[in-house]
Amino acid sequence: MLQALDISPETIEQEKVYREMGLTDSEYTYITKVLGRKPNFTETGIFSVMWSEHCSYKTSKPLLKKFPTKAPHVLQGPGEGAGVIDIGDGQAVVFKIESHNHPSAVEPYQGAATGVGGIIRDVFSMGARPIALLNSLRFGNLTSSRVKYLFEGIVDGIAGYGNCVGVPTVGGEIQFDACYDGNPLVNAMCVGLIDQKDIKKGIAEGVGNTVIYAGAPTGRDGIHGATFASEDLSEDTDSKRPSVQVGDPFMEKLLIEACLEVIHSEALVGMQDMGAAGLTSSASEMASKAGTGLELNLDLVPQRELDMTPYELMLSESQERMLLVVKKGQEQEIIQVFEKYGLQAVAVGRVTEDKAFRLLHNGQVVADVPVDSLAEDAPVYHKPSNVPEYFDHFQNMDQYEPNVDNASEVLKALLQQPTIASKEWVYDQYDSMVQANTVVTPGSDAAVIRVRGTDKALAMTTDCNSRYMYLDPETGGKIAVAEAARNIVCSGGKPLALTDGLNFGNPDKPENFWQMEKSVDGMCAASRQLDTPVISGNVSLYNESSGKAIFPTPIVGMVGLIESLAHITPSFFQEAGDAIYVIGEASVEFGGSELQSMLEGEYFGKAPSIDLDVEARRQQQLLHAIQQGIIASAHDISEGGLAVALAESLFDKEFGCNVAVTNDLTVQLFSESQSRFLVSVKQQDRVTFEQMVEDVFYLGNVTIDGNYQITSEDKIVIKEPTQDLKGLWKGAIPCLLK
Repeated sequence: MLQALDISPETIEQEKVYREMGLTDSEYTYITKVLGRKPNFTETGIFSVMWSEHCSYKTSKPLLKKFPTKAPHVLQGPGEGAGVIDIGDGQAVVFKIESHNHPSAVEPYQGAATGVGGIIRDVFSMGARPIALLNSLRFGNLTSSRVKYLFEGIVDGIAGYGNCVGVPTVGGEIQFDACYDGNPLVNAMCVGLIDQKDIKKGIAEGVGNTVIYAGAPTGRDGIHGATFASEDLSEDTDSKRPSVQVGDPFMEKLLIEACLEVIHSEALVGMQDMGAAGLTSSASEMASKAGTGLELNLDLVPQRELDMTPYELMLSESQERMLLVVKKGQEQEIIQVFEKYGLQAVAVGRVTEDKAFRLLHNGQVVADVPVDSLAEDAPVYHKPSNVPEYFDHFQNMDQYEPNVDNASEVLKALLQQPTIASKEWVYDQYDSMVQANTVVTPGSDAAVIRVRGTDKALAMTTDCNSRYMYLDPETGGKIAVAEAARNIVCSGGKPLALTDGLNFGNPDKPENFWQMEKSVDGMCAASRQLDTPVISGNVSLYNESSGKAIFPTPIVGMVGLIESLAHITPSFFQEAGDAIYVIGEASVEFGGSELQSMLEGEYFGKAPSIDLDVEARRQQQLLHAIQQGIIASAHDISEGGLAVALAESLFDKEFGCNVAVTNDLTVQLFSESQSRFLVSVKQQDRVTFEQMVEDVFYLGNVTIDGNYQITSEDKIVIKEPTQDLKGLWKGAIPCLLK
C-alpha cells in the first residue's frame, strides 16, 4: 500500500490510510486545518514521520523542558545535532547519545551499525572531529538462542562500523534482564573535539542560498524508520526489515573528512545529517530553525534505484548523507571538496522567504506545507499519568535482607552474573586504540582520551541501573546521574555535562508515563546538584514486546575534564602494601540488587536511597584528593557491592587483599548502598587522606600473595585465589554463549 502514489487525498481520508503511517484521526484533522485542504500521499507521509515521537518528541517534550540545560560552560544545549561544552583554550567537546533499538531487534548487525554511523554524523555535522564512541546495551537473559543471536549480532555491528570508520570504541556498559528478552536496547554515544571558532549549526539561513545534498545516493532502505521506531514491537516485526537502513563505514570515513574540510569555508552556512526521517527532517528542521522556507527539486536528488517516488525520496533513511546550505554563487567551492574525496555533492534546492516546504518532481509541485507545522509547531501531548500498583506495594514492604550462609560461594556466583562478569568478549572486538589517543581502555570505570597537544584529557562513561528505575524511578534517575559522575571522578575528571538516551515503554499507558515523569524528575535533581547540565539526547518510546514494557532505562552519557594527565586514576589496585579504604557506609539496601536477582529471581522492595548533598560532597573531596596526588586507585561501588568491587580491583595485576569488615557481614559485603567508593592509597599518605576525605573506613591492605581474603571478628569468611575468581569472572559470558 505505502508504495502507491496514485492514492488520492479523498481515498487517504475515507480509507484512513494515514493510520497505517502512524497518524491519529485527530492529527489528520489538524493537518487538513493547517493546509486548508486534504493532504496528498507524499504530504501525509511527511507529516507522519515528522510528527512521530522519534522526530517531534510530542509526548516527551513537556518532560524534556524540565532538564537544566544552561551553565557558563555550555556553548550549545539541546536542539542541534549534538551539545557543545567549553573545555578551555578555545576548544570544546561535542557529544550526544542516540538509540537504535527497534532496527537492532529486527536486523541486529545493520541496526547496531547504522546506529553508530548516525551518531557519528550528528557530531561531525557540528564541525567536530569524532574522537571516541561508547555504547550502552541491554539484552534479555543469555539462556535463550534468540537473545544470543541478538547479542552477538549487535556487538558485531557496533564493532564492524566503528572499526572500519576509524573512531575508537572506548567504553560502555551492558546489563542483562528478562524484561529486554524481546526488545534489546542499543544506545550509541559519540564524542568529538572542536575549536570553538569552527562550531556549525544546522540552519538554512539566507534567502536565495543553495541547498546541497552530499554523500551516498538515496535508496529505498529505511523508509518509515522514524515511524517504526515509534510503535511497539509485535509478532510481525520481521516484516519491518525494509525499515532498517544499511551502512557503509568506508563512505562515512570520507564524509567525515570532507565535512571537516568544508567547515573552514566561508561559503558554508549550515549543515545537518540526514538521520531519522532522512531528507524530510534535515531540510524542514534547518529551515524552521532559521525562520525561512525551502524548495527542493527531487529530480536532482542522487538516486541508486529506478523510478523512486517523491514519497520514497523524502522518507528514505539511506545512510551517509548530509544536507548543506551554501552561499549562492559559491556552490562549486563546496562541491569540489566532496568530489576530491570521491563523494557526490549536488545542488538540489534553494532557501526561500515564504516559510513553505515545497517539493518539485517532474516539473510539478508534489508537496507544499508550512515548514513550521512540521517542526516547531508539531503537536505536543500531556499524557495521563498513574502511579503503578506495584510501586506503592514495594514502598510499604519491609527492607529485604537476604540470607547468606556462605559468603565465598555467593561472591563466586555474583562474579559470574552476566551483568557483573567481564565484558572482555565484547570489547575485544572493538578497536579502542585507533587515533592513538586512548589512555584508559574499556573495562575501567570511565574511558579516558587525551586531548592531543595539551596536558588535558577527557573522561567519558555511560550508566543506568534500570532495576532501581523500575522499583523507584525518581530515586533511580538520581542514581543514574550520580553513578555516571562517580565514574568520571574515579578516573580523575570533573564531570561537565550529560547526554541522555530515554528508553521507555508505551507512553499511552499512564503507568509508563508516570515512570518517565519520575525518572526525569530524579535526573533533573541530580543534574542540578552535581552541576552537570543536559546538553543533548534522544527519546526512544514504545519499547515493548508482547504487550510488556522494558524497565524504564534512561541512559546517562557523561563527559568530564581531566585537567592534567597526572590526575588520570586507574580503577584497580596499583601496588602491594597500599592501604585499602571504603568511602561511605553500607546499610540494609538490597532492593533491585544483583544479589536479590540471583537469590529470588525477581526485583522488589525499595531501591537504595541517595542523598545528593552527600554524593556531591564525597565526589568533590575524592576529586580534590586525586588532584593532590594521594589516591593510587579509585573504583565506585555498584552492582554486587563491596565484595565485587574488591575483586574487580585485584584482577588487573592479580594482587591479593587482606581486608577486615565488622558488623553485619552480608550488608558490608553485598549491599548496594549509594555514594560509596573503594580507594587505595600509599601507606605514607594515609594521614593526609583521612584528613581530606570524610566518611572513610580503613579496610586493610593490598597483598602480593594473590589471595582474596576477608575476615570478620578474626574469622576468615572468604579466602580464594584471585586467579580463580578472575577465571570465573572472565569466563562467564563466553561460557554462556557456547
